[in-house]
Amino acid sequence: MSATERDAGKPVVSELPPSSKLVYKVLEYEGAMTQEEIALESRLCPRTVRYALGTLMDHDVVDSRVSLADARQSKYWIEE
Repeated sequence: MSATERDAGKPVVSELPPSSKLVYKVLEYEGAMTQEEIALESRLCPRTVRYALGTLMDHDVVDSRVSLADARQSKYWIEE
């Protein structure tokens, strides 16, 4: 089941705010990225990226883990 076909209790990506949709698409095309990388790729401000990631994580669409390259940052990716 893809993130867009989640159970009926959770909204699909198409029902989320535009910033969340853009961040989702960036992660879908580019794979795991940090907030800074997402902001550069999407051209969204860091605050908007943070909000979008929070929304996506609240709906169990995106997951994160501390980056091995830099423990001060986290990597985000689309949950399978």
